[in-house]
Amino acid sequence: MPDIKNEPFVLVICEKPHAAQRIAQALGTKSFKRSISSEGVPFFFYAISNNNSHFMIFPSIGHLYGLVDVTKNREIYPVFDLEWMPFLSNSHRLNRVEQIIKSISEVSKRATRFIHACDYDQEGEVIGYNILQYACKFKYDKSLRAKFSTLTDQEIRESFDNLLKPNRGLAEAGRSRHILDFIYGVNLSRALSQSFKVANNGKRYHNLSIGRVQGPTLAFAVDKEIDIRKHIPDPYWGIIADFEKNGHIIQAFYEKDKVQTLLEANSIINACNGKDGLVNQIKVQKMLLHPPTPFNLGDLQKEAYRVFKFSPTYTLSIAERLYLNAMISYPRTSSQKLPLSIDYKKIIARLSEVNSNYVSLTAALLSKDRLLPNEGIKTDPAHPAIYPTGEKPKRQQLDRMHCKIYDLIVRRFLATFGDPAINQHTTASIDINGSYVFKSEGKSKIHEGWIHFYEPYFIFHEVELPKLNQGDILRNVAVISKEKFTQPPFRFNQASLLEKMEKEQIGTKATRAQIISTLFNRNYIVTSKKFFGIEATDLGFAVIETMKKYVPNIVSTDFTRAMEKDLENIEICKSKSFLIIEYAVDNLIEWLTRFKEKEVDRGDKITDVADITLTKEITAGTCPLCQKGELRIIISRTSKKRFVGCSNYSAGCKATAPLPQKGSIKTTTKRCNVCNWPIINIVFSRQVRYPWKICINMLCPSKNKRS
Repeated sequence: MPDIKNEPFVLVICEKPHAAQRIAQALGTKSFKRSISSEGVPFFFYAISNNNSHFMIFPSIGHLYGLVDVTKNREIYPVFDLEWMPFLSNSHRLNRVEQIIKSISEVSKRATRFIHACDYDQEGEVIGYNILQYACKFKYDKSLRAKFSTLTDQEIRESFDNLLKPNRGLAEAGRSRHILDFIYGVNLSRALSQSFKVANNGKRYHNLSIGRVQGPTLAFAVDKEIDIRKHIPDPYWGIIADFEKNGHIIQAFYEKDKVQTLLEANSIINACNGKDGLVNQIKVQKMLLHPPTPFNLGDLQKEAYRVFKFSPTYTLSIAERLYLNAMISYPRTSSQKLPLSIDYKKIIARLSEVNSNYVSLTAALLSKDRLLPNEGIKTDPAHPAIYPTGEKPKRQQLDRMHCKIYDLIVRRFLATFGDPAINQHTTASIDINGSYVFKSEGKSKIHEGWIHFYEPYFIFHEVELPKLNQGDILRNVAVISKEKFTQPPFRFNQASLLEKMEKEQIGTKATRAQIISTLFNRNYIVTSKKFFGIEATDLGFAVIETMKKYVPNIVSTDFTRAMEKDLENIEICKSKSFLIIEYAVDNLIEWLTRFKEKEVDRGDKITDVADITLTKEITAGTCPLCQKGELRIIISRTSKKRFVGCSNYSAGCKATAPLPQKGSIKTTTKRCNVCNWPIINIVFSRQVRYPWKICINMLCPSKNKRS
């Protein structure tokens, strides 16, 4: 392979190493080669096309640059003096980021052209913009933009044959989003954390956070919990009748769903018992069930949660890996539309080669006269709906979880081209004594249609109803009543909370799942097995109560939605970034001034509920040394390792013990019979039948005996 370093070359900036390799393979039709990585020097790719164009493709590792508080003092707020600097989070990343920036900077001095080939969305635009501006010395405006929705060779080559001008509006909107999120999130989070610390005379610290999207999302969960707790169950009665015809029992329900008093229910039962029913009406309806729409990211996340109980964050991570393997199109999309340009027939034909389970399904579609997907109304200017490309994975086989999401995407894609399903609903009205009407319903499938393609994930439950004719007399077997109670609203689960965020237009398709994960990590919300859903903790309640009192806009959907609109206007060059940021700064100064006046009072309240919440979640038992504090399972902020420490640490108790860094920890009520420290269970795998039981005291004499 010729030495590209001595040839004129194009510098291509990518977002991820795997994407860089796919691009290099597509462009390097004559030859391509990965550079040798040694001593921490980042790799890159050489590629030479058939027309002898030379490319150096450099992958980033996500954001190389981030916003930094110039004061570098986490206890100071408000802060508005920010700079874009290399994004360093730990020592390992420090070396990696520095090496990538240094390498790109050196190579950029000799490049003849620059191509921005990061993901085509706000985050991708910001990643490429910062590299081209800072590492390559203001080359963004001189660069060209590659836009593609899949990492297939064909689409990559087409995008490089039809390069676009850089999208400065997209870059400005993305950078503005980072700035707004920083000044709102960092300042308000510091205000919360500092109020906690001040209330404890600087002896304790807890990482509390809030932001312009976190706020209203947490408020959804808190407000839902308030509605549930305020609900007073009201009794009512449902009346059920069993009829018999030719040995078949027919269950029917009284036409009035809720009978409000027991007296009325007993009156109906007494009037109906022992009296035959008359079928006075048979109503048959054919119901058309249209095919589903193609997946966008939100729809995929909600469906994966419904079918597999995968969290939205986990689903996105799998979808991104499938995209990098060129097996699906770009997942961070809002679109429910599939353009003709993707060539439906070609993709469907290729899917039969990916998996033998798709052969009969694809054959059924390819036999149709025309292929027309059932599209939704949502669009995305950057990318179409999520669809499979028909590519086989070029590397290792997919693991089980990746296969599940891939199969879900494939079958959803195929189902959109299916015919409508036709179901038949039959309703029989059964009259007793000319005064009381009961209804019995049956459902049957007439035409399977698109359900055939999506059947593992959509099961039609048929309800058999014996053949009935108007005028039939049915023997009354029994009439009974059941006491029931009105139910409170359902709690959110991760899918329905995501759907609520979408409906209220807060956050973006790319950030909503992460916001929900952050609320879990902060112990603002928990998954309640007892109540089947997401439950706001006392700490979550306290944070929302504090924000509503002092900074009400930060938990307002209207405020957050308006800001999303401002960012959209920046993207289409209708608004100026600096004006929106100035407005945000003015608001924050006013809010934080009011907040700081009551810092100690707010801190006392948060301290009380934080102790309750954190103790409830991660307490291992009473401290055996001081007999006053609680042993808590803690994750170190610096090392990220977990250990046990006494809650009475500030008063001088030094009880501490390391913990295994892998496996799921389950607390118990048992104590070690040698040292009286708590016994915990460690589960390393779901397949392990018995957990590993250990005393958490590393100095326990029983351990010395075993050694």
